[in-house]
Amino acid sequence: MDVQHYNQKPRRKAKFFSPPNILKAKAGSGGLNDAILDRAQDLLENHTVDFAPLAEIYINQMKEGIDEAAALGHKTSSEEAIGKILMPCVQLKANGTMFHYPLVTRIADRFVQFMEVIECLDEETLDISNAFLTAMNIVINGKIKTDGADHGEALVEELNGACMRYFDKHK
Repeated sequence: MDVQHYNQKPRRKAKFFSPPNILKAKAGSGGLNDAILDRAQDLLENHTVDFAPLAEIYINQMKEGIDEAAALGHKTSSEEAIGKILMPCVQLKANGTMFHYPLVTRIADRFVQFMEVIECLDEETLDISNAFLTAMNIVINGKIKTDGADHGEALVEELNGACMRYFDKHK
């Protein structure tokens, strides 16, 4: 089951900003030769940078956002509270695969889609948020640098199922 946004209409959309390309203005236009592109691709595929410390920062930020939202009370639709949870997750999604953690990217992607359609943060959405957070934390701490095969698929499907049950309950 990989239904976009859990069959819900998104309530939040990413805003795209096109900043001025200062580097291009300085260097001019033109392409890169194949040797440079091959070296860059090799670096991306074979780097040994440890993603865990960076991921831990984002996970802690998500946890702080979840805890702050829980402290706000029973139900909050604050975009700021949602953003504090969502933004670090977007970073995990963007960086997971690049640092050889495709399962983190996949879990984060599903969580982003969940957060884009929820109406408010309540006890149930915060429980689901914690489940996604825990799953990503386990993958990173376990150094699972694959898609997780059958276990990864089962994990993502169970998280999807929790989201679908939430939306079925709150039609």
